[in-house]
Amino acid sequence: MISNSINRKIFTLLKVQYSNMLEYRVEIALWAISGIIPFFMLNIWTNNNLNESINISDVMLSRYFLCAFFVRQFSVVWVVFSFEEDSLMGKVSPYLIQPLNPFFRYLAQHIAEQITRFPFALIIAVFFFIFNPESMWIPNLKILLLSIISTFFSFIIQFLIQSIVACLCFWTEKASSIERLLFIPTLFLSGLLAPVASFPEYVKSWIYLTPFPYLIDLPANLLSGNTTNFRGGIGIQILWILILFPVFRKIWSAGTKKFTAMGS
Repeated sequence: MISNSINRKIFTLLKVQYSNMLEYRVEIALWAISGIIPFFMLNIWTNNNLNESINISDVMLSRYFLCAFFVRQFSVVWVVFSFEEDSLMGKVSPYLIQPLNPFFRYLAQHIAEQITRFPFALIIAVFFFIFNPESMWIPNLKILLLSIISTFFSFIIQFLIQSIVACLCFWTEKASSIERLLFIPTLFLSGLLAPVASFPEYVKSWIYLTPFPYLIDLPANLLSGNTTNFRGGIGIQILWILILFPVFRKIWSAGTKKFTAMGS
């Protein structure tokens, strides 16, 4: 009975957020188009024959950057900006008295936005295949499922990282500035601009100890069919989730206690 009640609440929350996102279809389409950085990078790589240094064919490189585009589309997170705005506008206080943690609301917003974004991402992929027909392929069901799982884990890792940063709004009004600093290593080390396999050995010796290669590179390599250690990669994604979630819980608890004390 309790489980059914929780499922209904989650479904209702997702339905409401999806309805809200449908009102911003044009804006979401522009967001989808704005995520075409991997295609620009593909053009740079192929025009300069940079893929020869890592023994990846033009076709596999094209598939990698297309998959990087898709992974980015469904793992991008902006919760720190939403929470900061709600905090400054005084919306957090009403959220705190509700039985559901406010971050479930933001999680539902992200998932609803991803569902709304999906058709636009497919349209972009269709145009990509029209101009690059040799890159067209259909991943088998196992690879597709593993890629979806890995992309979802990537999204959860980024959501937890941003949620931790968002909780700093209890101490500062500009937590988003910290997120902008985190965006720099995310951009360069995640595989969005280049496959991690192309990095120098001294970089790869430590980068795999960070969460960044598992945000774009791992799921993109999985989906595109490039060689990758998917068992180890997904295992490390789960490990980072298990590390980050308790950190979020702790900083959230400390932040709400401080917020309550200031408001009392």
